[in-house]
Amino acid sequence: MQYMNKAYLLIGGNVGNRQQNLHQAVKAIDERCGSVRQQSALYETAAWGKTDQQAFLNQALRIETHFSAPELLHHVLEVETSLGRVRDERYGPRIIDIDIIFFNNDIIDLPSLTIPHPEVQNRRFALAPLEEIAPQLMHPVLHKSIHQLLLECPDTLEVQRLKD
Repeated sequence: MQYMNKAYLLIGGNVGNRQQNLHQAVKAIDERCGSVRQQSALYETAAWGKTDQQAFLNQALRIETHFSAPELLHHVLEVETSLGRVRDERYGPRIIDIDIIFFNNDIIDLPSLTIPHPEVQNRRFALAPLEEIAPQLMHPVLHKSIHQLLLECPDTLEVQRLKD
């Protein structure tokens, strides 16, 4: 049995049928990237960075994968493209966005990939769904739990958990 890597992903989007797009992303991630072991509820947040657009839905996932972090990134980007993602505007509207937030307890600094995600501690829309599925997960650089990071988060955007 090959060693399984554990990764936490944040998926989100604000174009089209947002719930359906996230559902399709979870299915594609499970098929192409690794086994989805946990998923948070859906959370709605006003757009961050570029605020003149529709609110985002976000969801946190825990997956187990045989891929390395760079390989996982490659497959995640393929999933985004297959679901219609076009990268033309920073922080702009998008049908789907998939970020690798944590990968095992690894600290990775490559030109194309930084793990842990360098802004996770500053984004309530990422921390709230992560806290639902992994409140005690420790940030390998900041040495604080997701719960603690959420309590200290400077982001004031409201994050609303959708009813199931």
